[in-house]
Amino acid sequence: MKILLIFLLTIILSSQEIINIWDEIIPYDNGEKAELSIYFPDSKKSTGRAIVICPGGAYRILSMEHEGSDWAPYFNQLGITVFVLKYRFPKGNYKVPVSDAEEAFKIIRRNAQKWKINPKDIGIMGFSAGGHLASTIATHSVGDAKPDFQILFYPVITMNPTFTHKGSMTNFLGKNPKQKMIDLYSNELQITNDTPRAFLALSNDDTAVPPKNGLNYYQECNNHGVPASIHIYPTGGHGWGYWASFDYHLEVLIELKKWLQSF
Repeated sequence: MKILLIFLLTIILSSQEIINIWDEIIPYDNGEKAELSIYFPDSKKSTGRAIVICPGGAYRILSMEHEGSDWAPYFNQLGITVFVLKYRFPKGNYKVPVSDAEEAFKIIRRNAQKWKINPKDIGIMGFSAGGHLASTIATHSVGDAKPDFQILFYPVITMNPTFTHKGSMTNFLGKNPKQKMIDLYSNELQITNDTPRAFLALSNDDTAVPPKNGLNYYQECNNHGVPASIHIYPTGGHGWGYWASFDYHLEVLIELKKWLQSF
């Protein structure tokens, strides 16, 4: 059985395609390359839904496997096309990763017919600092750059120094950001009734990113009539992603599947 599963996983992942986000003119060029890794479901299972995944890593590194490509088989089995975003690091210039994520959505919508994707059913998923990027796109972006739903795992949400992840904050906004920028990218303050529906998952004992980040975001979604679901697990800490060693791994998969099937 284990050999069969490995074989099936190989087949699924072999459908990967990698494209550059920027072909010629690169905005805010910092010498890095932004890419999208694409994982297509079986054409018979495809629902037309797609998800852009933003791995975490404090805006300094990227956990591309357990917070990225490891999720592809799970979503592909649900008929969902997966785009794992390798975004560039901000190094104090928040416009760098934001522009990468926005362009990713524009690329997908431009190619929706070719890739058999519903341009009105494209979500964003983010982990930790990638959750901050995902919630930034969900609350700030407009038009073809705006997602239709969002999935946030143990996300950094606020730039408020009292309960943000300070490394992520410094890397995103620089060492001495103005209060205006702190407020603007504290995404719990940016929710409106047009914010896309949200699924949040985190651990109560997370000491890296205080659970208050996700909880405040959920509460503001609720306050603005945005459909939202939050799942707080008693243990697990931070950064579990798709790790099967996480005690509530199966619960996460079941609850996320049910949520995705609810709309």
